[in-house]
Amino acid sequence: MSYLRLTANDCYIEYQANLENLTESDLASYKELRNLTINHCGLVHISERAFQYNPKLQYVNLAFNSLEVISWRVFHSLPLISLILKENPLSCSCDMFWLQQWAASGRGDVLNQSLNCSANGHLRHLEDVVLENCSFPEVSIADSQETVREGGNLTFVCQVKGLPAPKIKWHTQQLHSPYVLQERSNGSSLGLVLQLTNVSSKDNLRNLTCEAENQAGSGSSTVLLDIQFPVRILWLKDAEEQHYWCFSFAVDGNPRPTIRWLYEDSPLIETKFTFTHLIPDINDGSVLHGCLFLNRPTHLNNGRYTLLVDNGLGSSHATATGMFMDNPFEDPEDLIPVFTDDPTPTNKSTENIIGNPGSETFGVSVAVGLAVCAFGLLLITVLVTNKCNQQPKFGMRRESVLGSKDDLAISLRSMAGRKSTPYPDEETLDFVENPQYFCSIFKEKDMCVQHIKRQDIVLKWELGEGAFGKVYLAECASLSPDIDKMLVAIKTLKDANESTRQDFQREAELLTVLQHEHIVRFYGVCADGEPLAMVFEYMRHGDLNRFLRAHGPDAHILEEGKMPPQGELSLPQMLWIAAQIASGMVYLASLHFVHRDLATRNCLVGEGLVVKIGDFGMSRDIYSTDYYRVGGRTMLPIRWMPPESIMYRKFTTESDIWSFGVVLWEIFTYGKQPWYQLSNSEAIECITQGRELERPRTCPKEVHLLMQGCWQREPQQRLDIKTLHSRLLALVKSPPIYLDILQ
Repeated sequence: MSYLRLTANDCYIEYQANLENLTESDLASYKELRNLTINHCGLVHISERAFQYNPKLQYVNLAFNSLEVISWRVFHSLPLISLILKENPLSCSCDMFWLQQWAASGRGDVLNQSLNCSANGHLRHLEDVVLENCSFPEVSIADSQETVREGGNLTFVCQVKGLPAPKIKWHTQQLHSPYVLQERSNGSSLGLVLQLTNVSSKDNLRNLTCEAENQAGSGSSTVLLDIQFPVRILWLKDAEEQHYWCFSFAVDGNPRPTIRWLYEDSPLIETKFTFTHLIPDINDGSVLHGCLFLNRPTHLNNGRYTLLVDNGLGSSHATATGMFMDNPFEDPEDLIPVFTDDPTPTNKSTENIIGNPGSETFGVSVAVGLAVCAFGLLLITVLVTNKCNQQPKFGMRRESVLGSKDDLAISLRSMAGRKSTPYPDEETLDFVENPQYFCSIFKEKDMCVQHIKRQDIVLKWELGEGAFGKVYLAECASLSPDIDKMLVAIKTLKDANESTRQDFQREAELLTVLQHEHIVRFYGVCADGEPLAMVFEYMRHGDLNRFLRAHGPDAHILEEGKMPPQGELSLPQMLWIAAQIASGMVYLASLHFVHRDLATRNCLVGEGLVVKIGDFGMSRDIYSTDYYRVGGRTMLPIRWMPPESIMYRKFTTESDIWSFGVVLWEIFTYGKQPWYQLSNSEAIECITQGRELERPRTCPKEVHLLMQGCWQREPQQRLDIKTLHSRLLALVKSPPIYLDILQ
């Protein structure tokens, strides 16, 4: 009974008496063939190239056939795991020497089959047979000069021994150099001489192989060409964006050349962000393929890049251009002021508020949360119903009605200006409002702007003057039924034209909405007369940055150290400060507000270590997008900003998360300036290239992980503010037992 089964991977043939020859054409269509079985057939001959189209063949079963001789070439190039040849009338001839060697080496599971062969009419075990005048060819290449300069000559002699007499050949198909072959015989040794003339550098590092074959098998030997020539640059391409930006190049030379780069004709120092990477290519001789990689380059990296190569025999250079992005600043150093080391507000009247000669001298530092920016987020206008009467403006009565131990502080930011604190302020920007959304907040909270009578306000002294007007410390009555008078901060409007009045009204409506225990409180407006004024909560200990410095290890060498010594902040206290700021940010995020300038200088500290967010250089998430893109000439606090805000002026709630991570860093460095050792341009480069601020020495590992969660380059991968808040609260309740000190 005959049987035939063919699939893509298997071929099974049995009892095909007419199957005597197997050639390459018989299995040419089965290129995926892995298993071949031909049993109980009349198979007598297998072509040397029978399996050339079946390179994946692993299992071959040719048992119970009529095979006497099988050439070693049939299976020479196959990855055979098993070759079954039992019950075949094999001949004990030199043609089967290869099979004897397979059995001796355990290859193809041949040994376990106890194969027999016939010699002079007698069956003998194949592994016991001594095949006379039969051996593998032994090939050697006589010593020769292997190193030569381009254009020189080389001679190689291939010597071969073996029986029967082998055939010799040099593999010269890939040679570029001219060559001549010459046969040579020396007794039992045969030879074939290869002479190369005017050698080409294209043959450098090429393997030259001499191969010999006979009935028993084959042998070979190889020599590596070493051709020296001056280095040359094959190509250098302009920067292309791949995973990193890449200046791809290829150079060729022997000895191997050194590679250097110039940027704008100055030496380029390679770092982990700018580095040369060579790409190995074993099929291309001595050619070196590579890239100058730049990881997240910015406009600061735009320019000419020159490749310099040298190998002692010669040198070469080539130049390419990298344009990675447009310059986001016309003049970065001009537009982004360098922060000074001392952010302490100046109180020009400090010496004038001393009481009677016998009273205790006290220093006054002022802090008011001016949580404002004239970012007109609203179309709803709160109409000023009383026509501005020409009443007298605020008088500057300097009364010493304050307790002698009070420590006054007011934060002067944005709308009020920061007369003595050179932190960068932001200009008023135009943007699209969503009045319907904002109205819904008003309806939900049932709020309106409170109007405060001018006669209820008594100014104490002027604190500063900015683009929008002056800021005063004042006492205000009638704000609370339980308190006769309380200290407040008053921000006045300098130019009361129609445009600024509308901005003033929008701002008041905006601030009225923001009611949270960790947002500086806005009490209302004074609009009966000139100047228009806003009334804010008073925070006793001033801005958080100054507070951190005064309670840090360097307080004694800073001006802040003049205040009564309080000792350094403890870990639980720093965690509590951070948790309060996070609480305020959770609230702002719930209203879809983007602060855009979150920093310790814009947070205020009150009694009992109460911390609140102030100075809202805020934009609003509107119905068509999640971010506000800043345009125009805007002063940007780049050291607190993520890459997308620096490069594209893109501000979102996620960019606030990045800034919050920097605030954490400020807290645990006791108010140090981020990237304090770098200029603004260098800080921009570090941030946009993905570098992170170093872990503060007093920062627990758990807090540092939160910082890193805020500094993910992809905004959507950053931790959300609710998660940050909850984790900080957990750390407050159970602070780390010890601090990880950096090595």
